[in-house]
Amino acid sequence: MSPAESPEVTGNGDSKGTSVIVNAIAVLRTFTADEPLLGVTEIANRVGLHKSTVSRILATFEQERLVERDPETRRFRLGLGLIAVAGPLLAELEERRVAYPVLRELAEQTGETSALMVWNGSESMCVEQIASHHQIKHSTPLGARYHDALSASVQVFLATESPERVRTLLRSGAVTYPGLDETGLEDYLVRLKEAAQRGWAINYGESSLDEVGVAAPVYDHRGDVVAAVLIPAPRFRVSPETLQSLGESCMAAARRVTSRLGGAAPE
Repeated sequence: MSPAESPEVTGNGDSKGTSVIVNAIAVLRTFTADEPLLGVTEIANRVGLHKSTVSRILATFEQERLVERDPETRRFRLGLGLIAVAGPLLAELEERRVAYPVLRELAEQTGETSALMVWNGSESMCVEQIASHHQIKHSTPLGARYHDALSASVQVFLATESPERVRTLLRSGAVTYPGLDETGLEDYLVRLKEAAQRGWAINYGESSLDEVGVAAPVYDHRGDVVAAVLIPAPRFRVSPETLQSLGESCMAAARRVTSRLGGAAPE
């Protein structure tokens, strides 16, 4: 690259060639359900920007109520202004509207949390949830994103991708599977095929020792997977013997959502 083509770098180390919008989105994405409160330094370290740049972005977000400060720690959390941004999308998301009564029935039937997940190309994202009535439970908050290859919902979506696409996602790290080698990758592809044939995917304490997840695909009228029904549950309540029942309940719920969408699972 010639000097004329090189992005100009400011004194604080940020490149002017970097899109301000991309930086702003990166800052928003650092907030997660597990870490809802973050300081400027933490965010700067994670997105690779100077603290002054992050401070300016956060100041703008705060004005628009996209983030807010915790009054005690002075750290930032996502703000209610994001609901105004995401609300129209969620209201128009047909899968979410159609799935809601089915998720309620599923949570009542199993006693566990039920959730609806969608795929953004490399992550499974929660767009609806009915929490378990148990005091000890696992939940999937709205907006939570998962890119762990062993996550049950991620398996459901990857099972619809071509083997070449799955290999690309795992090799690039877009979908994470620490320590995965080429032999393990081929075994994982077999696992995805088995999950598709079974009708539901399993994560029995593999990505988190104390959590079990089962997920099943939701199809549209073209026979494409457009969502997944997920049941996350504490591992101590799900024995290997009851896992089958939980998976079958999840699959039955996903089929009901498919039917309500006017969809059909491929033969």
